[in-house]
Amino acid sequence: MYMPPQRRAGFGAWISRKLRAAVLPVLFLAASGYFVWHAVHGERGLIARDIRQERLQEARQELAQVQADLEAVERRVAGLRGDRLDRDQLDERARQLLNMVDKNEIVVPYEPGQRLF
Repeated sequence: MYMPPQRRAGFGAWISRKLRAAVLPVLFLAASGYFVWHAVHGERGLIARDIRQERLQEARQELAQVQADLEAVERRVAGLRGDRLDRDQLDERARQLLNMVDKNEIVVPYEPGQRLF
């Protein structure tokens, strides 16, 4: 004849059942917490994404500044090429390098962004 296993009665049995019932939810919450923490703080998380966006914006600003500087240099070089030499620009550059001006000359300064050299 078949006899079902005896169940323990009392407080210890109640604690054992509750602990067994809580194991899976606790493991699930721990695994979920692990993935959520890494989604926010991890190497490719939300905080790292914001930092990368800031660095990208800084790099774009630096690129714009470098391109402006490049255009200024190209403008200077274009005026001093041998095939189409701008004599006025050459004269201005020589006077600036030598720091010499005739007393009868009028000096007109360029705007900071429009200088040829």
